[in-house]
Amino acid sequence: MAYTNTQTDPPGVNEVYSDTAVRQFSLMAVVWGVVGMLVGVIIASQLAWPELNFGISWLSYGRLRPLHTNAVIFAFGGCSLMATSLFVVQRTCQVRLFCPPLAAFVFWGWQAVIVAAAISLPLGYTTGKEYAELEWPIDILITLVWVSYAIVFFGTVGRRRVQHIYVANWFFGAFIIAVALLHVVNSAEVPAGWMKSYSAYAGVQDAMVQWWYGHNAVGFFLTAGFLGMMYYFIPKQAERPVYSYRLSIVHFWALIFTYMWAGPHHLHYTALPDWTQSLGMVFSLILLAPSWGGMINGVMTLSGAWHKLRDDPILRFLIVSLSFYGMSTFEGPMMAIKTVNALSHYTDWTVGHVHSGALGWVGLVSMGSLYHLIPRMFGGKKMHSVPAIELHFWLATVGIVLYIAAMWIAGVMQGLMWGAVNTDGTLTYTFVESVKATYPFYVVRMVGGLLYLIGMLVMAWNVWMTATRGRSVLVPVPSSSLAHA
Repeated sequence: MAYTNTQTDPPGVNEVYSDTAVRQFSLMAVVWGVVGMLVGVIIASQLAWPELNFGISWLSYGRLRPLHTNAVIFAFGGCSLMATSLFVVQRTCQVRLFCPPLAAFVFWGWQAVIVAAAISLPLGYTTGKEYAELEWPIDILITLVWVSYAIVFFGTVGRRRVQHIYVANWFFGAFIIAVALLHVVNSAEVPAGWMKSYSAYAGVQDAMVQWWYGHNAVGFFLTAGFLGMMYYFIPKQAERPVYSYRLSIVHFWALIFTYMWAGPHHLHYTALPDWTQSLGMVFSLILLAPSWGGMINGVMTLSGAWHKLRDDPILRFLIVSLSFYGMSTFEGPMMAIKTVNALSHYTDWTVGHVHSGALGWVGLVSMGSLYHLIPRMFGGKKMHSVPAIELHFWLATVGIVLYIAAMWIAGVMQGLMWGAVNTDGTLTYTFVESVKATYPFYVVRMVGGLLYLIGMLVMAWNVWMTATRGRSVLVPVPSSSLAHA
């Protein structure tokens, strides 16, 4: 049952869900998705045709690459996570958000962070730390917003009307706590001006702190958070319970405890002590088990409902995202093995791996979840155009396959060319020769990214039509502990 949106609760309704922030975050997720992927296509084009920076320093690859990373992870991914987590926590706890004004601050504060990143990074203000490029004034704002987000989320969980804490909230909660810890520790820096700072750590310790942060940004921001989506939206869309509740518990604790130790695998063959590198490798290999356990749990939720994949493109988004999750979390541990890493690291194979996770897992599960969520925010049950969702699915899937296949092949080729030596010990190929050989793969990668962007534009149109033809609604909180709404 839904009610027309007004400032006051409708007569006879004691309490309604606080969905304003959910609605705002879900719309901005789509907007930032288009922006982030557009910048991605631009920099992919620049690698194929370097003249496309037009000699403008603001448009150079080195400045736009961190902007792309921040836009797709923290703007698109972050808004998707905040929209879904604030939606799910209310429905599964059967209470409205704790302190809605603070939720409004989280929304506007996060948009301010994104805009600040979009201005500062092209101007060259950066710490140089991957996934943590933003300078210290923006870092402080991120901390304030994130703490507020944690208060809203855990405050809502704390005042729940149901005894049970649904498994999706475990993953969302772990993601919020871990990202706060990662951000505060890794961003410890000494200001040397308004937009200039130096890391509080030095040398290899700085590198280790950065990759502890960097890999756990993948482990918690890009994995645990989106698994929260998976554990809510797949059962909802499939209209089936989670395949195994026990497996979800094992999946959670194994993932949480193991991911923290995997960071050193980024520092093979560096000044990091050998035992630390090996420790990172071992924990990365162990990660395969809980990752695949979670994938199996999500996919097998469709038991008895496989036929729904034929005519439900939203469910297809969600299930195919898990396929890419499984593939990425197999490839990651394999690349963490030292001998494999000697071939793969610093090549485009790594870029392919990152994007099989980012485009395939994070992108598709976000899109599927938003397609489920957005119509419900505007008084409906389905999007304006289901065929448009179908079109988006195929554009995105073909785009991903082109992208990652090109990068995998290019990466293996680069690794082999860089490691090839003549009988006299000299290098067989110059670096320039390897760059020239990579050119066709860069073109294919750009085409794949372009298809993915076109899919995102189709989604933006569909969301626009759904939002403008629907209306914001107030949804009453169930008075008793019914099934999750």
